[in-house]
Amino acid sequence: MAGNRALYEQVILEHNKKPRNFREMPDATRKLEGFNPLCGDHFTLYLKLSGDVIDDVSFSGAGCAISKSSASVMTTLVKGKTVKEAEALFAAFHKMVTSPPDAPVDEEKAGRLAVFAGVREFPVRIKCATLAWHTLLSALDGKSDVVSTE
Repeated sequence: MAGNRALYEQVILEHNKKPRNFREMPDATRKLEGFNPLCGDHFTLYLKLSGDVIDDVSFSGAGCAISKSSASVMTTLVKGKTVKEAEALFAAFHKMVTSPPDAPVDEEKAGRLAVFAGVREFPVRIKCATLAWHTLLSALDGKSDVVSTE
């Protein structure tokens, strides 16, 4: 894991610099804000659902490198997935970033999400990494209140 740290940091910085699916979506079927009052991360998540499938997903707003890159990676992973598949990704991601720092990470199973395993060492950053994911889960549940990490 430690040997991959530089690679992981590079991936996070790349997604922060050039976030994927970073745009407003005027024809979204669901739109929800997520806010982390601790550090000021504030994103709007847009979903286009077709039945049970996420046809498109995007986000706009501002935040730290961890929150923006997490949102970027999340959008690339959930596009084309069913709601249940997206919820399963959320559960796996949440479990990984909230587990003890010395807990093993199955990098093959975690795939691209493994780049965020290092967040576990910085508890205050866990909320940054999970903000977009909690917002996604609430949007999939049809909620309309702003999602807050506090």
